[in-house]
Order: sequence, then C-alpha cells, then structure tokens
Amino acid sequence: MSGEPRLRRVAGWLAPLLVTLLAAVLRLVNLGHPHALVFDETYYVKDAWSQWVLGYAATWPEDANARFAAGETDIFTTDPSFVVHPPLGKYLIGAGMALFGADSSFGWRIAAALIGTACVLVLYFLAKALVPSVVFATIAAGLLAIDGQAIVMSRVSLLDIFLAFFILLAVWFMVLDRRAHLDRLAGIVRARTDGGAPPRWGPVRWNRPWVVAAGAAAGAACAVKWSGVWVLAAVGLYLVITDALERRRLGVAFWPMDAVRQGAASFVLLVPVAFVVYLSSWAGWLLTDGGYGRHDADAQPATGVWSWVPLSLQSLWRYHETIYTSMAGMSTPHSYMSPAWAWPFLWRPTAMFTGSVPDGQDGCASAQGCLQILYSMPNPLLWYASVAATVWIGYRFVVVRDWRYAVLLTAIAATWLPWLLFPERTVFQFYTIALLPFLLLALTFALRDIAGPAHASAARRLAGQRVVLVVLAVALALSVFWYPLWSAMQVPYEFYRLHNWMQGWV
Repeated sequence: MSGEPRLRRVAGWLAPLLVTLLAAVLRLVNLGHPHALVFDETYYVKDAWSQWVLGYAATWPEDANARFAAGETDIFTTDPSFVVHPPLGKYLIGAGMALFGADSSFGWRIAAALIGTACVLVLYFLAKALVPSVVFATIAAGLLAIDGQAIVMSRVSLLDIFLAFFILLAVWFMVLDRRAHLDRLAGIVRARTDGGAPPRWGPVRWNRPWVVAAGAAAGAACAVKWSGVWVLAAVGLYLVITDALERRRLGVAFWPMDAVRQGAASFVLLVPVAFVVYLSSWAGWLLTDGGYGRHDADAQPATGVWSWVPLSLQSLWRYHETIYTSMAGMSTPHSYMSPAWAWPFLWRPTAMFTGSVPDGQDGCASAQGCLQILYSMPNPLLWYASVAATVWIGYRFVVVRDWRYAVLLTAIAATWLPWLLFPERTVFQFYTIALLPFLLLALTFALRDIAGPAHASAARRLAGQRVVLVVLAVALALSVFWYPLWSAMQVPYEFYRLHNWMQGWV
C-alpha cells in the first residue's frame, strides 16, 4: 500500500475522532457549573427525575428548586403534573441522573452534553455523505464543535439538543437512502429496457432499510418535541419527489403514477415505525396509573367506530388534545422571547443563567464586580455567514439543481418555516439549535465555492483558500473570546461589556 492512500485512510478515522474530542472537551469541562436549575431546567430536570422514578411526571413543592439543588431530590409528590412535551427527552435526562445521582448538576446535564457531542459526529458523517471529502466534513463538524449555541445547549438540560440530534440522524439516513435507492432503481429500469424503449412501469422497492431508520429517528424527534413532525413530513416529501424525478429522468413512461406507487410503499416504511417509536416513549405513562389524565376515558369511553380502542390509548389521545390546546395558545410574554422571523437577525439570544460576584469575593478583582453568564449565543461570524450562505445555496440550487442543496434547503425549511405559522407563540432564539447544523453545512458549501473548483487556476485557488483560512481563523478567535460567556466562567464586568455589540445581546 502506497503512502498516500494510507495517509488518507488514517485521516478518514482520525479527523472525526479529533473533532468529536474537541466538542466533548468544550461541552464536558466544568459541566456541573452552575450548580443550580437554570432557565427551563426548572421544568425538565425535575420532570425527568419524577418520571424516571414513577413512570410519569409529578408535581413538586413550591420551593423545590433550591431544595433540589441542595440534594433533596425525593420531595416530589405522587400527584401528576401536566407537561406539554412528550417523554423521550426527559427519559434521557433521567438516565444521566440515575447514573451520576439526581443531586448532581453534572448528572442532570451529562445526557445533553453527550448528545450534543454526538451531534458533531453525526454532522461529520452527514457532510461526508454529501461530499466525499474529509476536509469538507471536518470543517462542517468543526464549526458545530466550536459554535456557542451548540456548546450552551449541550451544557443545559433542555430538550432542544435531543431534538436536534434525532433530526440530524433522520436527514443523514435520508441521504444514505437516496444514494442506495436511486442507484438500484436506475439499474432495475435499465435492465427492463427492451430494444431501447424504457419500460412503462418501474419497480416498487421495499428493501430500503435507511427509510425505516429515518422514520425511527424522526419518530424519536417527535417523542422529544412535537416540532419533529415537520421533519418527518419533509423527509417523506423528499423521498417521494426525488423518486418521481428519477423515474422521469430514466424515461419510465407512466412515471407520475409509478411514483405514487412507490410513494405509498415509502409511507409504509417511514410513518408506522415513527408512530411506534413515538408511542413507545409513552410506555411509562401507559403502564402506570398516576399520570396526568391517565383515566380520563374511563368515565366516558368512546363509542361507535372507536369503541374497540383500549381506554388507556383513548385517555392518551385526550391528553394530546389538551396538550395541543395548551400549546396553540401559549403566548406568555418573556424578556428573551424572539419570534421566528427575527431568528436570522440574531436580535435576542437567551441568557440561561446570570450571577454576580462582588469585588474581593471568590477571586474577583474588578472594581465593578464580576459576572457569571451562561449565554446561548451563536458564534456571530458563523451565524450571519451561515444565513448569507443559505441564501447563496438557494440561488445555486435554482441555477444548477444540485441535489445536495435540495437536502439542505429541505432540512432548513422543516426546522424554521413552520415556526413562522405561529407568530403569537412564545418562542426563543435557542430553538434554532435544530436548524444550526444545516446552516453550518450551507456555510461549508459556500466556503468550498470560495476556495475554488479543482479546475480553477492555481492563483484563483490560492486566493480562495486564503480567504477560507481567514474566515476559519476569525471564527475560532471569536469562539475563544465568547467561550467564557458560554460556560459561565467568572469574568470581570469590563470583559462582559466587551460583548455588548447589539442592544439585545447579553
């Protein structure tokens, strides 16, 4: 074996290992600080622990936060708590607490940190599936590894990092299916060509394990937050449209109806497994008696065509109706709320935790005192450049019809556009953690274009590569500058003020 292939082989496994290790360090170091329930941890951590112990989320005393952080983790009641999100994310949080102790802030955050680190690795594999280049995949994953929002959302026990992980998995599996399915479809159609005339009908393919995997991942996303259903729908539409266009390209005579036949098969492969995964996440609620609304259907069971449905499932359906009504009208004002239309402008990132330290205490040597802030702020350069790159990718798709751009635009649309339909909802900038990996992929494609194609002149490529290196170096420097505010390090007030670039920041 020659030296060059061996070097490529080593780089092929060393690059994802190193970029994942970098992500792990940035997310795990001092993970337990601050030892307090920050932002919406007040809901998810306590719900996760009572759900882990009882099988359903229970209520807590009024002063539970301070007592819980002090180690009183068994003060929940057996009375059910009304929660609006499915159980899977809280089971993952609860698993970390079971392993490392419910009284440990490291324990209640470790699941988020590990999943956030895994997002970087999955993004590497997704990027590698789109462009078979170690450099391309490493840059995409590396940008996610050093981004502030990805770091912060991996250092707090909220549900959004779990949602982002399963969405990434679903899109990766969708891409893997595209490659396998279209190659096999083309081979079968060409084999059926008779005397140069394409067949009237193409095959209906059932052997598509990556579609099943994508359905399971999308179902898990739904089992964390209902917004995962938009990704499930987007994956289904992508499968149908891609298959239809390929059948037309191959010359199948009745390609529209042929695509409908395959679309029905794809639905069977995709949606039922998603439903099973989603329903399985409610196993604790179904198998115990104390959950909220667990016996709502006992007194007034369904009649007629739905009378055969078990009472437990009827009660679960009614619980879902209550959840939908509650979420549809959720419009409580919040100082950090940010409507979806404002997300591209990054006007109002969310401070998850703030603490002050007077001068002379705990090592603070600043006349104005010191601060500790856990701030879900994306790397500013990466964020704005990614938004601009998405516009560029949209333009390029119109011009060249590159299927990889279609994948990115599909994922971005599924994780952003639905939120525009609910302008009255109380939503936050950190919801974009599910959108961020695809924005960074768009940026990586744009940087690839800046670096220049292989057929460009040496001078053009050198100039483009220098621009890319400058962008990456500035992004890295900004991450170093912002990291103290992404990890709640104690910093002088003057250093904190250096980050107030816009009125809505910190």
